Amino acid sequence: MPAMTHAEWREFVCAGTRTGKLATTRRDGRPHVVPIWFVLDGDDFVFMTGAETVKGRALTRTGVASVCVDDDEPPYSFVTVSGPVAISVDLEEMLPYSIRIAARYMGEELAEQYGRRNAVQGELLVRMHPEHVVAIRAVAD
Repeated sequence: MPAMTHAEWREFVCAGTRTGKLATTRRDGRPHVVPIWFVLDGDDFVFMTGAETVKGRALTRTGVASVCVDDDEPPYSFVTVSGPVAISVDLEEMLPYSIRIAARYMGEELAEQYGRRNAVQGELLVRMHPEHVVAIRAVAD
């Protein structure tokens, strides 16, 4: 199981419409894992969520998260990152990222529509800086 280089894991997580699986911790210590849409900004994973969702409350409370991105085709590869998060509620800062995320997952023709729909009061712009990265390609080889 060879490890990916920095450039390889960045290319892997940005490929197509792979979702991330965001892991946070609930107040009572139970894990919480959900799929997210994201983009990279430098090495940072940038995504959005509602402030009052389980993940939004957990991110605000703990300030840390993990994300796993994988493929579901042999020979199977994955990237798992974890680190601190920075959260913004600034709608002007949020909108360009919301549009970029929408373009990735919904296509350029719907990016503006979805981006504006999602960059609203009550949403959080989350930037996770990966301090720890595990990136393995071809697990089944």
